[in-house]
Amino acid sequence: MRSKLLAVAVAAALGVTSFHVMADPAPAQSSKNSTQSAQTAEIEALKAQLQALQAKVAELEQRTDAQSDINVSTGQAVEQVQKQVAATDAQVKKSSDKIAYKGVNITLGGFLAAESIYRSAQEGADIASNYSAIPYKNVQTAHMSEFRMSARQSRLSALAQGDVSPDTHLAGYIEMDFLGGAQTANSNESNSFNPRIRNVYMTSDWDNSGLHLLAGQNWSLLTLNSKGIMPRTELTPPQIDAQYIPGFTWARQAQIRLVKDWDKTYWLGISIENPQTTFYSSPNQAKAPVQQTAYNITAGSGYDSANTLSLNHIPDVVVKFAADPGYGHYEVFGLGRSFYNRYATNGSYSNHDTWGGGWGFGAVLPLIDKVLDWQISGMEGKGIGRYGSAQLSDVTFSPNGNIAPIKENMLLTGLTWHANADVDVYLFGGRESDSKKDFDVNGLALGYGNPAYNNSGCDTVGAAAATCVGNAKDIWQGTAGFWWKFYQGKFGRMQFGAQYSHTEKEAFAGQGYVNGVLVNGAASPKAKEDMFFTSFRYYPF
Repeated sequence: MRSKLLAVAVAAALGVTSFHVMADPAPAQSSKNSTQSAQTAEIEALKAQLQALQAKVAELEQRTDAQSDINVSTGQAVEQVQKQVAATDAQVKKSSDKIAYKGVNITLGGFLAAESIYRSAQEGADIASNYSAIPYKNVQTAHMSEFRMSARQSRLSALAQGDVSPDTHLAGYIEMDFLGGAQTANSNESNSFNPRIRNVYMTSDWDNSGLHLLAGQNWSLLTLNSKGIMPRTELTPPQIDAQYIPGFTWARQAQIRLVKDWDKTYWLGISIENPQTTFYSSPNQAKAPVQQTAYNITAGSGYDSANTLSLNHIPDVVVKFAADPGYGHYEVFGLGRSFYNRYATNGSYSNHDTWGGGWGFGAVLPLIDKVLDWQISGMEGKGIGRYGSAQLSDVTFSPNGNIAPIKENMLLTGLTWHANADVDVYLFGGRESDSKKDFDVNGLALGYGNPAYNNSGCDTVGAAAATCVGNAKDIWQGTAGFWWKFYQGKFGRMQFGAQYSHTEKEAFAGQGYVNGVLVNGAASPKAKEDMFFTSFRYYPF
């Protein structure tokens, strides 16, 4: 723009000069030469001025071009800086919930809980219910309700993560709560309860090969996942009761697990896990033809001596296949178990292995995306009681001394409605059912669920325990509740939940009175319990 204005000015100056020369009247011949000389000198001066002006124009143009280049360069630099700032800001926001220490990122987690429990029958239990111990009517506490308050489900966790390379990722995870109940723990005055391990494990993941190694204590591989087969994706029912719902299959125990994934779509895993067996001894076991010499032992070093340990010598083995094809999550698994005891046959002592196990399945479906989720899971097998929330017995004993696994099946299904960003509502139902494993030796009733067991007093208040064997056949529960997240922001999340559940326990038919006469299979007692829970929780991390 400046160069154009300068050119116009120069042209105007030359035009004025030319007009002045042309308009001057012709002089005398004597002065003609001097006049021409003056004009020539003036023109030369004007040419010199024009050259100077042209040089200035060129200089200004160079400055303008240089300034334009500087402006473009500056603009590009500013744009690049803005991109770097945006990327850094995104990275800061992404890692703002992590603590960096020597190249390792640490993520804190957990919540603080203040909860209440009401039960229509006394269990003497804290926030984790004992479904198999719901009392029949002959027990006085079956007619007495209980109310307790607890902060023991409060939870703390820490996840440490480090990348050895773009392909290899290491992590360690620890999670604890306060539901440990040492013999010194009580509710008398200080309400002092000890922390306990929930999960403590290490992992190594290799992206290129799709391999994932886990070693430590974690949820059993047979626990339902929400996606894939990776730790911390386990999908538990959203209830408040720390024992979960009957029909839900799970355990938390030491294990070594290896998983292979194919494009994070198909998964295959195998886990070797810590074994433990729960037993049912018949009320007539002392009269059995063969007596057990060893099947459990008083807990020793590192354990509470008030407990017993089974004598397993082979780990539980779980194999699971899972698929995430694009809609929903699906999985099937198999479980292998070994039960171990020692007894004498014809005066000769020997060790014996009995095999058990089962299979199971699970699915998680978004019926309405981000609004309504449905989950279902189940399991069937022999000697699988310890993997169910109702904690029915794994095995009993046959007359010849062998361990006899009890057949059981479990099923859980439920809906979770995400009403909005702050409110979740859930409805679940679950059941665990045993088949009888009974024996009769010359009129001697043995095993589990024997119709000759005495159930005559189960429905009579104050009747002796001997008149109510009451082996549980079915335990089922219906549960409904909600969670309201009334604060979600930069300071974490605070929520309130409430839950109601109705549970029923039904026994195998045993001896009962018919017209005043004891008859086998005439009495099938039931025990019922209504429970109501509330929970305030603060998630600061």
